[in-house]
Amino acid sequence: MPLNSSQWQKTLAADSLSPVYLLAGEELLVLEAADALRAQARKLGYTERDVLDVGAHFDWDELARAGAGMSLFATRRLIDLRLPTGRPGTEGAKAITEFCANPPPDVSLVISAVEWSNKHEGAWTKQVDSAGTVVVFNAPRPHEWEAWIGTRLATRGLTATPEAAALLAERVEGNLLAAAQEVDKLAILHGQGKIGADEMEHLVADSARYDAFKLTDAALGGDGARALRILDGLHAEGEELIALMGWVVNQLQLALRLANAHDFSAQARAERLWPAREQLFRKALRRAPREHWMQCLARAARIDRIAKGREGGDAWLQAQRLIAAMAEPRAAQALA
Repeated sequence: MPLNSSQWQKTLAADSLSPVYLLAGEELLVLEAADALRAQARKLGYTERDVLDVGAHFDWDELARAGAGMSLFATRRLIDLRLPTGRPGTEGAKAITEFCANPPPDVSLVISAVEWSNKHEGAWTKQVDSAGTVVVFNAPRPHEWEAWIGTRLATRGLTATPEAAALLAERVEGNLLAAAQEVDKLAILHGQGKIGADEMEHLVADSARYDAFKLTDAALGGDGARALRILDGLHAEGEELIALMGWVVNQLQLALRLANAHDFSAQARAERLWPAREQLFRKALRRAPREHWMQCLARAARIDRIAKGREGGDAWLQAQRLIAAMAEPRAAQALA
């Protein structure tokens, strides 16, 4: 049975490691959990670590070799298997299952997956759960945000009044990374102690402010309602549509380069995408074929012409339709 984040904290404090772990879910929470597990492993004498990054052409025999390898420097080793998509495929599932069936002594396997849903679960995850520990890290639900922020503040030696926690939750607009960054900033600016609403208002930047970066991230992430809300906010703030479309075109061109690449991961590295944005584009390209993104780029070019007075039409209305099509490819034809 997968553990939740609260149960995970108790498990992490144990004086021994499981033979295998699966840490899956929200990227920020998974990465932090993996860091904490590595720190605990070092305390317990796991002073050597093998890192295996699973890409399109990963050789799953590497897992067996890593498990069977002998260490000259440490009696305990950690195998850090990074499985971004959470889908090992048939060969990978077999390799993980075999590892779980006969885990090597003094070796612990840590599998991290930053894409996760119930559809990812299968026979291999059941084997991991049987042999070790599975933890799924979900983002807070809307009604859980204030409690999550309170817990996060407590880890930094801070507390907040209910009003202050509610204010921060409103400002970060459900953005997990922004919330974590704001809490870290509060720890520096305020130090330890209690924060009231007035001080929170003064210290916290408005991370929910509308900007072009959040617009395209929401659209590419498939969150149409949020993307359209951001677009309306940009319009209300007097944003120049021509400049805005320049960024949208930039991101659509990037999506096409990734869609055309023979090796997505290699192209993502060439584009210098950090892991979170790489996953954002990976998910977007799974929702629609290359032709859809070409059509979106053509729409963006038309919006630019309208905004410059070279073609008739309502540029902002067409921008709404473009953003909706980027977020919901299946509805693209109805919005044409």
